[in-house]
Amino acid sequence: MKTLVVISHPEISESGSQQFLLSSIPESESVKVHHLEGVYPDSQIDVAAEQELLKQFDRILFQFPFYWYSSPPLLKQWQDEVLTYGFAYGKNGHALSGKEFGLVLSVGIKESEYQAGGKEVFSINELTKPFQAVAVKTGMTYLKPFVIYQFPYMTEEQKMTLLIDYQQAVTREADDSLATREKWIIQELEKTPEETLAPGDELLMQHAVDLIEENRDTIDGLKMVLDEMNS
Repeated sequence: MKTLVVISHPEISESGSQQFLLSSIPESESVKVHHLEGVYPDSQIDVAAEQELLKQFDRILFQFPFYWYSSPPLLKQWQDEVLTYGFAYGKNGHALSGKEFGLVLSVGIKESEYQAGGKEVFSINELTKPFQAVAVKTGMTYLKPFVIYQFPYMTEEQKMTLLIDYQQAVTREADDSLATREKWIIQELEKTPEETLAPGDELLMQHAVDLIEENRDTIDGLKMVLDEMNS
């Protein structure tokens, strides 16, 4: 799974949430960060280069602050100019078909405000329908939006949970099952460079992997028993 993270943020160096997310992305050939304002400070988008870039990835994520229920202007311009007839949709426009498409949104107010009776009235899912429509029109599979609410008010524990969840959103298969999460955690633990570990950490990591695998065996065994009882 190769992921392209298309970021739009006009002041990304001043954004605590964006800097945190960028520092969370693992160094890997399977993940590329593409900051539009950094690549195109003059807003002159190289359409051919962008289209060629999109072809190289299996999952495309738009990452941006939620401005007036939409994206920053350069990302809207990018969509208008890059997702063209004959490339992204229409006759022979199947370049994105079968890819995954998702949103990573940073939101400045509480989640509870995005619902009937809240200040914003509508849910995030309702307000991002245009992006879902883009996925449908281009033949991409739309992923559940990854939404970060009020990053500056998060505790350190919440930020650590966010870090793991974000890394999974970028690198993990689009399957939210417990088994897939377990598989991802084991893979990440096994990829940890030995030189970065303190004395004793390797044993702790192996113990964690063993526990996850033992629990998986137990769960699978219980499922088999239940299946036999219901058959």
